[in-house]
Order: sequence, then structure tokens, then C-alpha cells
Amino acid sequence: MLAGWSSHYDGLWTEKYMSRLPSSTLLTSSTYKIFLNKTEPHHILSLEPVVFLSSQFSTIMLPLSTALVALLALSTRTTAAPLATRQTSRQVYINNAMNAKDVLMNDWYNASTGRFQNLWWNSANAITTLADLVSVNPDFKNDAVTTFESTYTNAPGSNGGDWLNDYYDDEGWWALAWIKVYDITNDGKYLSTAQSIFEDLLTGFTASCGGEWWDKPHTQDNSINNELFLSIAAHLANRVPSQKSYYQDHAVDQANWFLGTKLLSENNTFHDGFSVTNNCEVEGTVWTYNQGVILGGLVELSQATGNSSWLDPATKVAQGAVKTLVDGNGIMTETGSYPTNDNDADQFKGVLARNLATLQAARGDSSYVDILTKSADSIWQNDRNSDGQLGPDYQGPVYATSAPAQSSAMDCIIAAAMVS
Repeated sequence: MLAGWSSHYDGLWTEKYMSRLPSSTLLTSSTYKIFLNKTEPHHILSLEPVVFLSSQFSTIMLPLSTALVALLALSTRTTAAPLATRQTSRQVYINNAMNAKDVLMNDWYNASTGRFQNLWWNSANAITTLADLVSVNPDFKNDAVTTFESTYTNAPGSNGGDWLNDYYDDEGWWALAWIKVYDITNDGKYLSTAQSIFEDLLTGFTASCGGEWWDKPHTQDNSINNELFLSIAAHLANRVPSQKSYYQDHAVDQANWFLGTKLLSENNTFHDGFSVTNNCEVEGTVWTYNQGVILGGLVELSQATGNSSWLDPATKVAQGAVKTLVDGNGIMTETGSYPTNDNDADQFKGVLARNLATLQAARGDSSYVDILTKSADSIWQNDRNSDGQLGPDYQGPVYATSAPAQSSAMDCIIAAAMVS
């Protein structure tokens, strides 16, 4: 078989051949291994310089020129390898995220308003996504900073000139976004903005069921805004040394209260909130983002306090999420709204993905890597249209594309890069 492949090699390597390679191909070594599935030899598992051996795979060592020819010959007559056996490298995930970023910016970003698809809290999440992309691909930093500045300058103009509104969770998303941008740029104005938002969040702590109200009209007492408050306080404790104890005390108090409520389900996942009209009974869907924000907050709190025991409840929630918020193939799924079809729910899974990667860095587990990489591979294979737009359901098929769906899927792809 190899002899047949090599007969296609004409001794020349040109851009014409390069353009025919699958977009996932990496050319970083003079010698490569082609990994083939023994039971289905036409399934290329990878072309990589990294050694990976198991009883499922056969390995063929080839010079780069011959290896590329072999891949070209096979790529014209094969189907994609099953997700369960694919190996995707960190660089491929980064390349995919950069491609998806181009679509996000071209199709949905309006620099004059600083918003994505003219949405508010979703735009804060998209900014966070771009900042995370810089963390895995520093070459993107200059372009990202331009977007950060545009949004910072222009977005408040369509919101009364401020980052505040009637919803404490909206404010919280912007605080976390600007903290992440501060981490990338070291520009103090972003951190100061997060601190200012934090002070407004404190005005909501009169909720009838405990913690912070979700909104300023006091209609709901939800998990998400309370988790965001915890996370913001812990993040600030790690970044404002002169006020470390102030923010840390708020974070510890909030964590102790929140983790002690009845909001945790029997699956170790958090419900959406309390019923303020029915004796504070737990109610609402188990959303992915309610499992995500708490993870990042507890990781930051562990770092602020120097107490790794805060990672114990984070691990408990993460394990609950990866076991229950998935489909039969292990792909992350918004089980409370599937198929997903609105701009809010479209955003949620990305929040869990990015925070699973954060927890993985602090206390790793192979199940986090599995769900992130399987989901990221599925997005690229099954949830992407011919224009490069990504849909809301990671398992596909692609439909109802939007800025929230695009940035959420990017969160997962970036998270896969982080853990690969």
C-alpha cells in the first residue's frame, strides 16, 4: 500500500498541494507518524510528530514529503475518523478558534456600538471569549486589544453611558469580562471598572431567600447572579492587593452561604434559583452556566485564601455536570433546553466549558478533558456550516446561528486547546 502511495510523489512540494490538505494538518516536523485505525485503514487518525501507541492503532514512520503524499492520497477517498478515536492537537484547536473568531467579528460585531449582534450581556461573554483566545494565541493580542478598546469606549453609549442596568447578572458578566481583559492587557482602567461594578452589586443583598437579588425590581433570587458575585469578589481579591481582605471576606461569606443552600440538586448540579413566592423552594432548570461560574469562582477563592479545600465543592459540581449535562456520546448538552434556540441558552454551554478548563488547571481530571475535546471535535465536524458559522448545539446539526452560539462554541474550542 505504501508503495502505491509513494508513486504519487513527484519530488516537488508546492502550495497547490498544501491547499489540498485538511485544515487540521500541522507541518512542524521533518518526520511524522500517520496513525491509522487497524479495523478501518482508510481512517486517518492523525498526522503528528507526537508518539501515541495503543493496541487500536498502527503506526507508519515516513519522511515528511512521503507522509504528506500519503495523506493527500487518502484524503480524497476517506471519511472522517470517529470522534472516539480522533486525536486533535492544541494547535488545531487554536487554528479552529481563530477561524471561528473571524466569522464572529465579520458577521456579528459592530465596532461603532461595541456590541455583538446588538446584544448586551452576551457581548460581555464574547469579550471574555476573545481574551481567552489571546491566552492560547498571543499573536492575536493586538487585534483583540483593538476590539476591547472599541467595546469599552462605545458599548456604554447604548446603555445610558454606564455598565450598570437593572440586572445584577448583566453587570456581573461585564465585571468578569473586564477582569479578564485586565489580565491580558495589564491596563488598570479595566480593573477599576470591575471594581466599580462590584460596588453596585453590593446594593442587591436584601434578597428574601438570602444572597443577592437577580434584578433591581426584586422579582427573582437566582443562582447565576450570586455565583457571579462570588467569582468577581474572588477575582478581585487576587488582583487588588491593597483591598485583598475586603474582597476575600465577601467571597468567603458568599461561598459559605451559597454552598450551604438547598440549590444543589441530587446530581450535584445547581438549580436556577429560589421561588420568592413559594416559601423559597428551589426551582428552575439545571443550566450549564450555573455549573460553570461557580467553578471559576471557587478556583479563584482557593488561590486567594491559599486553601485548596475550596476545590472540593468545585470538583463535586464539575463531576455532576460532566456526568449529567451530556448526550449519549459525551457531548456537552443543554438538557434543560434542547434543541437550544434562544440567545440566552445559546450562550450557556461556553460558560461551563471555559470554567472546566480553569478547574482542570487547578485540579485536573481526565473527564474534563474528555468532554471538552469531544465537544470541540463535534462542533467542528457536525455544528459548522459552509460559512464557518457555528450552531447552538455542539452535536449538530448546525441551525439558528448567532453571535451567542458562535462565541459559546469558541469557548469550548479554546477550552479544548487549554487542556490539550
